[in-house]
Amino acid sequence: MPRDLADVLHYFMPEIDADAPSPEASVAVDAPTDPVGAPPPRVRDRFTFAPPDPVSVAPESPPLSILGLPIGDRDVVRAALAWNLSVETARLGDAALLLAPASTADSPLWPEAGPGPLGTELVLSAATGLADLEIHATELAKSHAAKTRGRGIVFVRVPPAWIASERASTQAIHWWLLLSSANRRELRHAVDVAERLHAADPDVQIGATIHGVSSISEASSAFEHLARLSREGFGGALRSYGLLVDDLHVYRAIAAQRPIGLAHPQAPATRALMDVARLLAEDTRSRAIG
Repeated sequence: MPRDLADVLHYFMPEIDADAPSPEASVAVDAPTDPVGAPPPRVRDRFTFAPPDPVSVAPESPPLSILGLPIGDRDVVRAALAWNLSVETARLGDAALLLAPASTADSPLWPEAGPGPLGTELVLSAATGLADLEIHATELAKSHAAKTRGRGIVFVRVPPAWIASERASTQAIHWWLLLSSANRRELRHAVDVAERLHAADPDVQIGATIHGVSSISEASSAFEHLARLSREGFGGALRSYGLLVDDLHVYRAIAAQRPIGLAHPQAPATRALMDVARLLAEDTRSRAIG
């Protein structure tokens, strides 16, 4: 369901029955005939057969949810927001992995690959296209499912150039999050990406988070503009995942390559990231997304 951005106004304010008895089976054993007289009466020996203990098989956990995030090769701010959303997801007790093409291994987009804060993990993929990246994401979603019984998200950074309007046979990402500022040119670009996603997968679920805003009204106006362009462009509805405030702590954390929530736990940006992560987690737990 669409969410009201006013819900995040607080960013800008202070702060089995018992076991049945084992079944029994009776087996008749005939004694040999007495050579002197009549044969003795038949003797029935009773044998009790205990059924084998049932094998306890734990139900297989559902795979983690996969969330695609269109992020350019030089888009440091959105990459940092994606990484911080994975950290805040882990803070909620869910599994959180960030998968990205290895082509950006030496870029400032990410910290060092491998295990990260609060059990998060940054995984670099050798994929050179969306189909291979989706296969890798699916493998991670399945292999990490048991750790939190299917609760968690594989965040997938997807270069926008990899998103084609033709449906891929391996299409595995049905849930996407657009991170856009309130700038009208960026909102138009976000709609272009959404149109391609919808053309490739009519059942795709697309959400949006407006970042870098300074007020509720700015975020609300930007989201309504984005939603209107989407309706007019391809008839799709966007799901609101709140807003991320413009906060100097974001840039300080990027420079230090530290999670905002750990470096500046009381910052407005931290509270905003926590709320967006909570909205994402609620949808994965309710399986409201694909």
